[in-house]
Amino acid sequence: MKKIILSVVLMLTVYGNSFAMELNDYSVFSKINNETTLRSLVRYLDADAEQHSQLKFVFRLTDEKVKSAVNNGNEVEAEKALYFNLANMKHLLSPEQYKKYLVVLNLTVAGNEEVLLAEK
Repeated sequence: MKKIILSVVLMLTVYGNSFAMELNDYSVFSKINNETTLRSLVRYLDADAEQHSQLKFVFRLTDEKVKSAVNNGNEVEAEKALYFNLANMKHLLSPEQYKKYLVVLNLTVAGNEEVLLAEK
């Protein structure tokens, strides 16, 4: 029961954050798509070589989709790219790894917002 409640709270957090994201916030996928950052994420998630390869592919596709959406100013397409990423991550990762990934994604978005505020 505790796991179910925790999962629901975690999913509400992710979905709540995704609806509140602005187009600039989607640049988080470009940061994660960086080779060094991706290697660190793979180590943190304790992913195997096959998962690493699949994660790299999904992040490349997500980054392309997000860049296209941001360049066109299309928030709906950017949100679809986010859901594409989340669905693929949920499929590729174990439940424990997926929870860790959601934490990393949320912290990266929050850190990105702080950087943007500091630049202003």
